[in-house]
Amino acid sequence: MIRVGMIALGGCIKAPPVAYGLTPDTGGHITYLMEEALALAERFDVSGVDIYTRRFRALDLGEEYDRAVEEVNAKVRIIRISSGDPRYLSKEALAKDLDRWTNAFVDHLSDGERPDIIHAHFADAAHAAAAARNRFGIPFIYTAHSLAADKAAAMAATDRSLDRRLGQETAAIAKADGVIGSSRDECERQLLQYDGARPERIHQVAPGTEPLSSKTIDLDGARRVVAPFLREPGKPFLLAIARPVEKKNLVPLVEAFGRNAQLRERANLVILAGLRDDIAAEDEECQRVHRQLLEAVDRHDLYGKVAYPKRHDRSQVDGLYALAAEQRGIFVNNALFEPYGLTIVEAAAHGVPVIVTDRGGPADIIEHYGHGIAIDPSDGDTLAAEALALLDDAHRWTRYSIRGRATAQTGDWSHYAARFMQIAGSIGAPRLPAQPQAELLAICDIDNTLTGCMAGARRFGRLLESKPQWRFGVATGRSLQQAEAALQRWNLPRPSVMITSVGSEIYWCLPSGGRIADTGFADKIAEGWDVDGVTQALLGLPGLSPQPDIEQRRFKRSYFFDGAETVGRVRARLSAAGVEARVIASHDRLLDVLPARAGKAAALFWVSDRLGLAPEQVVAAGDSGNDEDMLTACPNAILVANHEPAIAHLGNRPNVHAVKRPHANGVIEGLIHASRTIREASA
Repeated sequence: MIRVGMIALGGCIKAPPVAYGLTPDTGGHITYLMEEALALAERFDVSGVDIYTRRFRALDLGEEYDRAVEEVNAKVRIIRISSGDPRYLSKEALAKDLDRWTNAFVDHLSDGERPDIIHAHFADAAHAAAAARNRFGIPFIYTAHSLAADKAAAMAATDRSLDRRLGQETAAIAKADGVIGSSRDECERQLLQYDGARPERIHQVAPGTEPLSSKTIDLDGARRVVAPFLREPGKPFLLAIARPVEKKNLVPLVEAFGRNAQLRERANLVILAGLRDDIAAEDEECQRVHRQLLEAVDRHDLYGKVAYPKRHDRSQVDGLYALAAEQRGIFVNNALFEPYGLTIVEAAAHGVPVIVTDRGGPADIIEHYGHGIAIDPSDGDTLAAEALALLDDAHRWTRYSIRGRATAQTGDWSHYAARFMQIAGSIGAPRLPAQPQAELLAICDIDNTLTGCMAGARRFGRLLESKPQWRFGVATGRSLQQAEAALQRWNLPRPSVMITSVGSEIYWCLPSGGRIADTGFADKIAEGWDVDGVTQALLGLPGLSPQPDIEQRRFKRSYFFDGAETVGRVRARLSAAGVEARVIASHDRLLDVLPARAGKAAALFWVSDRLGLAPEQVVAAGDSGNDEDMLTACPNAILVANHEPAIAHLGNRPNVHAVKRPHANGVIEGLIHASRTIREASA
């Protein structure tokens, strides 16, 4: 059993119920913190959870924050450590107090019970966790929640506090034994912008959802909260819940609502923008946002149509979600950028369809939950039009509601806790264990090769269990995190090795659950790779457009293409520019440009060489154009029956076995045939 320590320094952290919005920093991360702690405490392999935070004295906020220890339940406690400064400190002021608090934290660990692993929430907490590791050897996992890199890129002026935060985040990402990101965008784009980021240490783990059965839902209280504001409270309403800060984009939401006369008549707007008593007592940004909200309501004469209550509690918030579902309303998050968005998940659990920003994690959420659409947050008129269309489309509203509620039931916090413990268990000296000589190495594409038939995927798993003398690996166009998610979703076996990003990255998988990046392969394919030359050579080429930033990797530039002739023009452009590269087209629209030495075939033979296997002992299975080089080069290749027409010609090659069955069933058929061939050749 292990004891888990968690560090979070910002906001007012206490046992539930939490006064969300009590200060600008008392937000959704505390939900994450508490639900994680409670879920971990439910596990038999966790002896206890300690949440370390600041101790301060602020009677207007509550006297509980000056208590040294608060018992949440029998296995969870909040430990408040004083830095010597008794004041409540905002996020900006915490930076000046961080070293003092870190020293006090380390001193506390010297004298008391120490955790076996620490989970640091935000970069300031990672600073303290790193100090504890230096002193006591306690490993730590880092969760950023909100990264500054995108904000910094968007700012023209230099911001010293932002520079300091970027420095802290860079150190946290580089030093952490593991990094948890909530969304694909965070794991594959945001985190990888930082120097020292290592993909093999980054894990995508979505926060869980609290089951509705465990919530106190106050419908009558929710009605009382909005009743003073609305003339026709029975209308469906757009619900927005966010801190009153500019990046949450609340004022443009009111403006969009106010400009659309049909939407004003069809619905109300309800905004929960934190808790407040007196706007004048808030910090400058919150004051500005609240005043602009009131001015927008006044400018469009929205009295009786917009509710913006000053106070609410957790049960009333859940009541508003439930009321939105009952009255067939919509949840809206049109933030300029949202790292994840727990409120969007909460809306799904209540069966409330959503319209969300396409910047950051929300797009990942709705792709998974299927309960709404993503829009450009700068286009308020489109937001209003989409909201009106959804309110008027009863069938679509119901479909989104059912999907969201059903999916939310499959992702509670116990799943998060299980993944956290897997990651914690994988931390240690990254050393690839010696493996006995294998009879064969099976390298399989994932999408539409191993996936597509759940029963076949299960049979594939059982086959590998019965063949301990075989090694299994995957070769996919997906990223590492995407590939792992797909394997888990289809209950496929954990591979020994993962060739990802179309053969431009290799990761060795450890029995503990960890991964090791193959830096030798990276060094090999880096020779002669000119990523800027690729970008410049293909700039403005007709029929070719870049895929989103999240799809770009160190050794991969990815595009969409129109027509087979475009592929030829890409090769011609690169050749004319003197850029050596491999061009891979697949699925009639996806095109990847890799280093000349990269690709699935090159990676496959690199892996087999490291395992001491002859090429004849390798079996490759695939279905699409990005598998073509691997299927062409491998002495024992499997072309599944559901292959793309573009590679049907490979079935005529003597090294390719064109099997009769599709998906994983076809892979099984091909592996049995190949293993017989390999045994006969070695006899």
